[in-house]
Amino acid sequence: MTAPIADQSAEQLPRPTRLSDVKGWFFTADQLLFDWFLAHQQDRSEPGDLLELGAYMGKSAIFLGARLRPDERFTVCDLFDSPAEDASNSKEMKKSYATLTRRAFEANYLAFHEELPTIVQGLSSVVGDHVDEGSVRFAHIDASHLYEHVHGDILTVRKLLTAHGVVVMDDYRAEHCPGVAAATWQAVANEGLRPICITGTKFYGTWGDPEPLQKALVEWITSRGDIWHEVQYVNDAPLVRLSAKGAEEPAHPVSRHTSATRTPQRPGGPRAPKASTARPAARPPAPSRAALRRVALDVLPPVVTRALVKARRARTH
Repeated sequence: MTAPIADQSAEQLPRPTRLSDVKGWFFTADQLLFDWFLAHQQDRSEPGDLLELGAYMGKSAIFLGARLRPDERFTVCDLFDSPAEDASNSKEMKKSYATLTRRAFEANYLAFHEELPTIVQGLSSVVGDHVDEGSVRFAHIDASHLYEHVHGDILTVRKLLTAHGVVVMDDYRAEHCPGVAAATWQAVANEGLRPICITGTKFYGTWGDPEPLQKALVEWITSRGDIWHEVQYVNDAPLVRLSAKGAEEPAHPVSRHTSATRTPQRPGGPRAPKASTARPAARPPAPSRAALRRVALDVLPPVVTRALVKARRARTH
């Protein structure tokens, strides 16, 4: 359902000219994985729609929308300005998303796309009333951080995914939301969710067979050469762990309010590596002993810091 905008048109709000202008947390490793999974599905003509639970200001939604095929549907579910139905959820919404509004999301999304996705404004628990079972090939869960809500979101998405669909869990290891970690790994242990890979912020899994995806993913990572990875085993099942610090980001959607001076790359398509023409950076001067001492005092535990200060005073008296 797409309810009318109440107070202010989305066109009257600030218009981002780049994806980085949109507030939110969507790091390079996850951009690369979103791009790879969606392109991998497209290359194999896997049917299905896209789904996001929890949109914040729309950064990942904008990215997903650029990978949407013409015959697919993209559904975004978020409370936006609506009050939560329970006190604990309302408290979290007020603390974490005090500036969140539907108008801001729509303004950001329309800066990059001509049409909005299907918007379900309400609790993520109602999304099953608007999305058909077995119709989603890629789902991103980034809604409530409370265990009971995350657990419910996982069970809901399980019904909505296709047989080979992929689910992404945000904040599965963040210290400020242990409920997400508990719900994620409980689903692995008890609900049949099978891990594919993890980054520093997101968990990728499926209720299908993860091995073909893992094999193709590792081959792609190896071919790039700018993504670190390792394979660990959890309960005798492989799990790819990766980091993309310094890696080149995938193509971003181009803002409709920016006059591009170059032809935008096809999202999800092959990209030739850039030839580096920059001269090697000069080696920075070595830090002074005084600077090293200040850093040590800042980062060492208090008991060690006090011992160092005491010893230094003894030497100067």
